[in-house]
Amino acid sequence: MYKQIAENKRRTIYVIVGFVLMVGVIAGLFAWYYQDVWVAVWTVVAAIVYAVIQYYASASVAMAMTGAKEITKKDNPRLYNVVENLSITTGLPMPKVYIVEDKAPNAFATGRDPKHASVAATTGLLDIMDDKELTAVMAHEMSHVKNYDIRVSMIVFGLVCVIGLISDIAFRMMFYGNRRRENEGSPVGYVLVLIAAILSPLVAAIAQMAVSRQREYLADASAVNITRYPEGMIDALKKLQSHSQPMKSQNIAAEAMWINNPLKKGFFSNLLSSHPPIEKRIERLEHGKKSF
Repeated sequence: MYKQIAENKRRTIYVIVGFVLMVGVIAGLFAWYYQDVWVAVWTVVAAIVYAVIQYYASASVAMAMTGAKEITKKDNPRLYNVVENLSITTGLPMPKVYIVEDKAPNAFATGRDPKHASVAATTGLLDIMDDKELTAVMAHEMSHVKNYDIRVSMIVFGLVCVIGLISDIAFRMMFYGNRRRENEGSPVGYVLVLIAAILSPLVAAIAQMAVSRQREYLADASAVNITRYPEGMIDALKKLQSHSQPMKSQNIAAEAMWINNPLKKGFFSNLLSSHPPIEKRIERLEHGKKSF
């Protein structure tokens, strides 16, 4: 498992470098198309500033998007005690605990690092899980905190937002901006910028999917190592599979945070989902029982 953690960290670096290169390529196309190097400079500067803002604000944004409400022990002793016990077991700082009013069973973790972490569960999850299953699910989320997946998610979330912003600017500049005369008759440049604007969000989504899928497998295994009870995680995943339903408040940007895909099921949503199929996750845990 430690080898997988190290491999995931390396893969994350590759993805982040890829994002930076993507921004650089798009900025370079802008500069070439408009025959102005400052277009590239300001595009990169704006992307960096926007990414930093997203990194520090994304946890609050995520909570606002999901409608999560922070609780204390007296608000829901069961959930709070589970998270508190896991915090002691893992040696992690106690995260903030939230509840999302939604019948769809789900949970997520977010934050910059273990000192600024938050975990949340839906009312639907609390309704269907017994104590051992709930402990397994929250151990999964605490594993994301322990493995610094939450930091990676925030970085990738910010970079995906940057790519989306740049693509939006590209469309506006092409259709509403004034082009330099040198390129008035250059359909090649127009097509290149258009292709970059269309494909970059798709590439960003695929990269986000690749990072998140591996981290879900790792968090499942880490949760079992914490609880020392594989059946708890397996049974929890089976219930998530059988009771799966789209959440009432859906947001594609926040999809990767959840333990189960919160979006409406469909061919394209399954194809580009940041979550591996639950049956595959169960299968891995079943095969790894003896090693836990």
